[in-house]
Amino acid sequence: MDTDGCYHKLMASLIKKPNSKYWFACFRDISGRQHRKSTEETNRKKALEIARHYEMVAQRKLKPRKVRETLSELYREIYGETVPDATVKQYAENWLGVKEAERKPSTLESYEKSIEKFLEFLGHDAELDISLLTKTHITAFRNNLVQKVGPGTVNFDLSIIKMLFRTARRDGYILENPAEFVDPVREDGHNSRRPFTILEIRRILKVADDEWTSLVLFGLYTGQRLGDLARLTWDNIDLARGEIRLITGKTGKRLILPIAGPLRNHLENLPTSNTPGAPLHPKALDVIVKRQGRVGALSNQFVELLSQVGLREQRSHQSTGRGRSSRRKQSEVSFHCFRHTAVSLLKDAGIPEAVVMEMVGHNSKQMSAHYTHVGREALEKAAAALPEI
Repeated sequence: MDTDGCYHKLMASLIKKPNSKYWFACFRDISGRQHRKSTEETNRKKALEIARHYEMVAQRKLKPRKVRETLSELYREIYGETVPDATVKQYAENWLGVKEAERKPSTLESYEKSIEKFLEFLGHDAELDISLLTKTHITAFRNNLVQKVGPGTVNFDLSIIKMLFRTARRDGYILENPAEFVDPVREDGHNSRRPFTILEIRRILKVADDEWTSLVLFGLYTGQRLGDLARLTWDNIDLARGEIRLITGKTGKRLILPIAGPLRNHLENLPTSNTPGAPLHPKALDVIVKRQGRVGALSNQFVELLSQVGLREQRSHQSTGRGRSSRRKQSEVSFHCFRHTAVSLLKDAGIPEAVVMEMVGHNSKQMSAHYTHVGREALEKAAAALPEI
């Protein structure tokens, strides 16, 4: 026994820790540094075989492709099972297939975009067995993204890739998670989205058709997301109580929002329907339904409106040579900016931050620590503070 408590009948050896039922492998890497790693095995003979495999890998006595073959052979001998295998592309596609039943279409769409970027970056390496990918691959992907998109997007894409590899580790496709210790990039706190000014909103309304006018007013006076507003029906509106009731698609939060005066005037001038569940914005809802819940096409329609009034560059179908994932200009605005506009106007009117966050449905643990309940009266004052356009 050496000073570390390892029995050295062979190069690779085993120890038992007092509070664990598993054998731990003791082995040295190619530089001579000693490692201890659980074999997650209670049988000493099986554990020793695993320890030997750890050592061969650590000392680089196996070529990368041979690691997988040796691992599979080891598992067959010890457990009578074959280690599952798949290329990166195959596993990613299967993973997305599982997520399709677990996530909302809008969430799944964002996962798909992240995976698409990753596979495109890997190129031919996407056809490698997933067990052969290394931390170097993941780090290079992250660094490549930094040149094209903002820190928030980089970290979101990285989080999806980390999720993918965590699942692969759990499912037995890989022994070690190569993404585990790849750190996110630093975010400087700068948010590229900004509020619209009142003059900008008036310019947008001049070129908007009736339905987009309605969506703009709802965006301004409720601070809700475009997808949630497109799905609103008359069942969500209670003019007698002066309330809008909805469940947000992103967070699943139930909201009861007082109807601001200008929005009420707008609603009273809309043609009502006797059909239960009739949509307020049928064309917008139809766009989302046709795209299985995805909001991207509807957002693009709004971008076209912004282009007409000079708030966004006119989109061209010609290639810029930078690719779809190139970094966007920090000054770009979108429908989501109405959420920032509502927050900004409410804060400028002196509405307490807790009330503002409740009004727009902000789902923050940090904010919830500031209050336990925001009453209807406070929300009504907030709604009344929003200006008429």
